[in-house]
Amino acid sequence: MTVIARFAARSCELAAAGLVLAAAFWPAAAGAAGPFPAATDVRLGGDEHNTRLVIDLTEKIDVATFTLADPYRVVIDLPQINFQIPARAGDKGRGLIKAFRYGLIMQGGSRIVIDAKGPVKVEKSFVLAASDGQPARLVVDLAATDRDSFMRHLSLASHAPRQPAKRNLPAVDPGDPRPLIVIDPGHGGIDTGAKAPGNGGDEKTMVLNFALALRDHLEKSGRYRVAMTRSDDTFVPLNERVRIARALKASLFVSIHADYLPKAEGEAQGATVYTLSENASDAEAARLAEAENKADVIAGIDLTREPNDVADILIDLLQRETKSFSVQLARGLVTEMKTATRLHANPVRSAGFIVLRAPDVPSVLIELGYVSSKEDLRSLKSEEWRNRTAAAMTRAIDTYFIPRMAGAGRP
Repeated sequence: MTVIARFAARSCELAAAGLVLAAAFWPAAAGAAGPFPAATDVRLGGDEHNTRLVIDLTEKIDVATFTLADPYRVVIDLPQINFQIPARAGDKGRGLIKAFRYGLIMQGGSRIVIDAKGPVKVEKSFVLAASDGQPARLVVDLAATDRDSFMRHLSLASHAPRQPAKRNLPAVDPGDPRPLIVIDPGHGGIDTGAKAPGNGGDEKTMVLNFALALRDHLEKSGRYRVAMTRSDDTFVPLNERVRIARALKASLFVSIHADYLPKAEGEAQGATVYTLSENASDAEAARLAEAENKADVIAGIDLTREPNDVADILIDLLQRETKSFSVQLARGLVTEMKTATRLHANPVRSAGFIVLRAPDVPSVLIELGYVSSKEDLRSLKSEEWRNRTAAAMTRAIDTYFIPRMAGAGRP
């Protein structure tokens, strides 16, 4: 076994060693065996000095709040609840609140993340029980403060921000010799991804539907084992997606996304396949990578607590080999996908996507199209298009693996 192969095997073992992160800090899901509580309405009031957020609930629950800096955010953790408030309710803020978002952060836990216009402090945070014909209500009062006070409070906080628990690894048969492909539907839970104009839908739902179709095509071929980083509407941190692929010793990692381009920046349509590069191939690739890499910030994760990747010569050597295989796959995908779907004018690109940084797993990120394009959006919502495009991608993956299954190369 070569030095690189030994390093790859050992790195996967180390990644697998940290499988469980206790979720003891998370509030337990109320009535986990039955219907979840629901948030039914939301209101904002106040000004640039004091702002109140009120959310109507079907029952009283426990909540916990904390703040994060750069950008300024207020995070509210709750048990798992159903959000039944009006669509896009958090897109427009008021007073100290620029916007807010909400969703599932892990099974059993939901989260609300408030984007603040500047440094704020949580003066009060409480839940009132239903009474006198009024529903239960979550009330959060924010007050303006200065950065020094904000950072001082942050450093003195008695609790660490809660992070989503590491997910159990998908079940795979380690004795099965078939290549393992990890499919990664982007976004999920509190992180909706790109939003189509009007009520056209969210990226997280469209890419999950496509990923499930791709999984089905790969599994039906009988040639592969397939695992998903998420198969439901759950948030998965970026580094966790990479960890899953490495811990499972995946042969391929395929991340599925959809892009959005504001009208002010022009029009674009068609699919694009990305590979990893610290130097983006063009300005649009750099823009997209920057946006996708903010997923953990969107979900209210304290990125300063994320471990740094170990950088040494072995990783560098291994990653060079991995990049070569990734580029081969990307080119093959474009060759097959052009028979099934519209491609971007420049369909093979590279940028510094966090989810493509596994040094020992060939990885690609596929932008299926633009939700800002009527034609692409129509395709993304079409079951016939999903099956046709997934079949084309399966053919490309078959082509990629033919020499490797014959022992002519990795994996």
